[in-house]
Amino acid sequence: MILKKASHKAIKYACLKFHYAKSVPVNVLGFSVFNKENEWCGVVLYGTGANNNLSKAYSLPQGSVIELVRMALNGKQESTSKALALSLRILNKYVPLCKMVVSYADKDQNHKGIIYQATNWIYTGTSMKDKHDSSWIVNNKRYHGRIISDWVKDKGGLKGLTREQFIKKYYDSNAKAYITKGKLKYIYPLTKELKDKCLEIKKPYPKNASKA
Repeated sequence: MILKKASHKAIKYACLKFHYAKSVPVNVLGFSVFNKENEWCGVVLYGTGANNNLSKAYSLPQGSVIELVRMALNGKQESTSKALALSLRILNKYVPLCKMVVSYADKDQNHKGIIYQATNWIYTGTSMKDKHDSSWIVNNKRYHGRIISDWVKDKGGLKGLTREQFIKKYYDSNAKAYITKGKLKYIYPLTKELKDKCLEIKKPYPKNASKA
């Protein structure tokens, strides 16, 4: 298995074709994954994620913590965990200031983070549980907050309405906020000193998972 820095074209294709979110993150570093037959299998993506204060939670300088934002693979790779492990090994070549990677397993997708467990990440608990994650149920379909923002722009702004009033006026009078089950948070320190500190907040891995 070989990893190479991914082009924007490869990132876009893999995210739209191979990942359930069907969206392309911005400002990301991507690695294309090739199997032993030299077939392209998709991408592994790292970036700043949705949290601009990612480093503050660990008292680290800004930019020293990044997020694993996508593993958009087509299944032709020999091992998903190996692809992830290889990407972590070469990460510092492209992001030399990075000291830690964080990632999340989406409970709304019945994910438990088996891929992170297989590569020895540290589990720290659930975030966002039973909260509105900015998504809405509109006409019986879930739409992410980014899509809602696009709707607002298309209509020329909220025009004095709350976001809920806007959605109900223009799209679905029965729309309601989506309440998430939360995300399981995993961290992967890249230095021994940081690993020792992170082990102090380690929790037992969630079990009985059918999906990564």
